[in-house]
Amino acid sequence: MTASPTPEPHLPLSGVRVLDLSRVLAAPLCGMVLGDFGAEVIKLEHPQRGDDTRDWGVSGGIRETTYFRSANRNKKSVTLDLQTAQGQELARQLASQCDVVLQNFKYGGVEKMGLSYEQLKAIKPDIIYCSISGYDRHGPERERPGYDLVVQGESGLMSINGEESQDPLKFGVAIVDIMTGMYAAQAVLAALYERQRTGKGRHVEMALFDCGLMINVYFGLEALLLEKNPTRFGNQHPSIVPYGVFEAKDGPLIIAVGNSAQFERFCSDVIDRADLLADERFSTNGKRIENREALVPELHKEVSRRPRALLLERMSAVGIPCGEVFGLYDALKSDRAQRSGLITQQPHPVVGSTHVMAPPYRIDGERLPVRCPPPQLGSATASVLSEWLGLDSTQLEKLKSDGVI
Repeated sequence: MTASPTPEPHLPLSGVRVLDLSRVLAAPLCGMVLGDFGAEVIKLEHPQRGDDTRDWGVSGGIRETTYFRSANRNKKSVTLDLQTAQGQELARQLASQCDVVLQNFKYGGVEKMGLSYEQLKAIKPDIIYCSISGYDRHGPERERPGYDLVVQGESGLMSINGEESQDPLKFGVAIVDIMTGMYAAQAVLAALYERQRTGKGRHVEMALFDCGLMINVYFGLEALLLEKNPTRFGNQHPSIVPYGVFEAKDGPLIIAVGNSAQFERFCSDVIDRADLLADERFSTNGKRIENREALVPELHKEVSRRPRALLLERMSAVGIPCGEVFGLYDALKSDRAQRSGLITQQPHPVVGSTHVMAPPYRIDGERLPVRCPPPQLGSATASVLSEWLGLDSTQLEKLKSDGVI
């Protein structure tokens, strides 16, 4: 693999270079994962507007919105206008020194810029190239733009979300984009591993629709088996009873009774309803599923009579999975989240410091670090172009005056 000028040997992808041509969420998340594992990730952005998400959502008075910061830690920002011949040539030169290229342009866009897999493979035969699109690049919809919300609808995800009485409901986050980014990172890592053995590059192709369909997992197989749309259960589980969100006397909590032994303890030691155990309708999980409409209201009634702390204490004492339902801010500020080291404060040149989420991975007991916060637009342009391509200050100034960087 191409040697990085500043390798960090304790990180798995130290020495790997990535050219991230992508924007918005799915592909940038893939690049962030590679950066989290130690790769040197160069994010190419338009000199004026940058990544689209720099203008999406809450910014707190700085150019990097929370949306942008969520998908771009551990990267360096280099600005290049890829609509110019000079910008395209500089991008090719950068790609020739990289191990991985990520892109999510509309179908045919990179070919026009001379940055397609075949075009870069000609100058870097062992390149790992990842293309992310909305739909199968080999099918009739290859030119359709991909949007998370549209794919949530088309893949059936909205039809399994929420309560049965509700209209189709999207997930609270852009789940298709997020999972596509994760799937793409897995595929890139597999291709890098293979290249260690074979010396050959690969073209990884990911489609939002394909990944959206996969997120349905067991619901998808159930629909095929029953030849109909699955029933929606909201906060309950389709195949385990009782399992879901219940309203205690003073707030919601989660009760996850995973087997019949736990159900016995729940009835006898938590809600004092041993009579439910004698009812043949509830003697097995299968029967509890069949008779959930008779059982669940009884459980809700008992739970609603008791304070949440008491229920949690009793369930924990007898080994029944349970937990509180937090608001997002409360979850982030909880002792559990703070102890984990997942929320960090990183220096920022404008506002002093800003929150950045840390990678979720631990290796050998150590959480992978935030080596650099999400970058300001173009903050690494001069250093990367001079260190990687040998451009001097006069050349950089000329590129800037021409609007290339």
